[in-house]
Amino acid sequence: MANFQYRWKSKKLREHVSVINGDIPPTIVLQNATYLNVHVNAWLKANIWVYEDRIVYVGDELPSETKGTEIVDCSSFFIVPGYIEPHVHPFQLYNPHSFAQYASQSGTTTIVNDNLMLALHLTKRKAFTFLDEMKKSPVTMYWWCRFDAQTEIRNEEEVFTTSNIKSWLDHETVIQGGELTCWPKVVAGDDIILHWMQEAKRRNKPIEGHLPGASEKTLVKMKLLGVDSDHEAMTGSDVKKRILQGYTTPLRYSSIRPDLPTILEELEQSDFHYYDQAFFTTDGSPPSFYQGGIINRLIAIALEQGIDPINAYKMASFNAAKHFKVEHIHGSASTGRIANLNILTDINNPTPIAVLANGKWVKKEGKLVESAFAQVNWDMLGLSKLNLDWDLCMDDLQFSMALGLSMVNDVILKPYSVLVDVSGEELAIDDDQSFLMLMDRHGKWRINTIIQGFDRGIGGLVSSYSNTGDIVIIGKNKNDMIVAFSRMKELGGGMVLVENGEVITEIPLPLDGVMSQKNLEELIVEEENMRSELFARGYSFTDPIYTLLFLSSTHLPYIRITPRGIYDVMNKTVLFPSIMR
Repeated sequence: MANFQYRWKSKKLREHVSVINGDIPPTIVLQNATYLNVHVNAWLKANIWVYEDRIVYVGDELPSETKGTEIVDCSSFFIVPGYIEPHVHPFQLYNPHSFAQYASQSGTTTIVNDNLMLALHLTKRKAFTFLDEMKKSPVTMYWWCRFDAQTEIRNEEEVFTTSNIKSWLDHETVIQGGELTCWPKVVAGDDIILHWMQEAKRRNKPIEGHLPGASEKTLVKMKLLGVDSDHEAMTGSDVKKRILQGYTTPLRYSSIRPDLPTILEELEQSDFHYYDQAFFTTDGSPPSFYQGGIINRLIAIALEQGIDPINAYKMASFNAAKHFKVEHIHGSASTGRIANLNILTDINNPTPIAVLANGKWVKKEGKLVESAFAQVNWDMLGLSKLNLDWDLCMDDLQFSMALGLSMVNDVILKPYSVLVDVSGEELAIDDDQSFLMLMDRHGKWRINTIIQGFDRGIGGLVSSYSNTGDIVIIGKNKNDMIVAFSRMKELGGGMVLVENGEVITEIPLPLDGVMSQKNLEELIVEEENMRSELFARGYSFTDPIYTLLFLSSTHLPYIRITPRGIYDVMNKTVLFPSIMR
């Protein structure tokens, strides 16, 4: 099987040597560049030769043959390796292609993506076709292999099989196992998942944990069982504890966990200046969080906290490449690596003025090079509008459950006793309780309850964007909920907010009801409109998009609404099963 990490065949390798011999001109020469050499931790002067997608030389010499070569004077610039985002959920209203294009403009040229939505929504064959299509992007797109659904679905044993897991792990662009949200099952003795972890190890691929609040003993156990990294450190102490146990530790700055400034401040104050086993991540945040860029923003935070620039840029590139065992092609401006390079005007300004990704200019003189990114045929990939052949009706909107879900924060839910009368067509405005439903996208089942703390004035909110891809419906007025559903259905998927029978704002998501086709700049505007309208109606936490996503996510305490019903996470039991329609 061809390996994406060893991409150049013998004929092409001979061409690379011919460039050094002077028989073939390089494609691009970055002349008189001050560049970061991550191997000796120093800023050095050199000429960097690029041939097609590879750096073929870094040193004092200039090529003897330059016919057709683009020569760029970099004497007033600084060059650093392209940034690596090691933990992306590329289906947060945006799609992997649009996220990659947007990320490239601020210097993130390699992305490691979650495969969960592909595993749940597409057949294996179509999912792998999707992965192959993403390889056409100048941004290098890697993936990870999930071992569980992160919720309670009805057909999990059909999706997560040993055969499927091995196929994913064998794919050339899949470079890790995890993230391991199902780690409690492994600790409790689930040998099937442990076997899958061993299959990842057999293929020399690391395993990412998901261990928020883990004790030292838990960290030790998971390390013994095979976990290599964990992105759930929330404090400097958490980071230190993980690194001392041999973990590689992502430092996170996300919409619901903006911990990076605190982490770095605490590490610096504790005199723990060891960053070789750390790298950055934004943990797949919604579009509006990314105004200003991706990993470049985290480098800027690190520089503001007094981190040495060399350490900051290494955490953004080389450290991640080393962890994923791809440092032979990523993470450095060195001979033999893929030509992912960022050109900076200042060491202290990590947002590049120009970006090379796979040897192609994706940003030049501060502007997007649109021709670098090919259009994607979404229909060919099996991602088209939701075609719902059923309607939401008043008979579906029967609420009698005495147990509701109370929001503790954006993503934590606790059970509570519903004491208000929920038998009518609407609930009181300015009360913090609303109707909540999860509806099967195929219209076969539903689960109805009450949510407390989400809002104080939403008439009807419908979202086909959810962890399972099923339909989330929230509101105080049943008629508004039906109108919002009808509009979402008309859009072919999306998020719709309705009040007094009128659509207030919406986000069309025509790619399987989960993703937009629009670029991130447009999507940011749509999401900010939705956020502002939800905040105006009493949403009091940080990130309503993540709240909707995680309503069904059983890796979080304490209670969830899932396709199987209301689920007690701590006791791993279905309290109230979903109802067939």
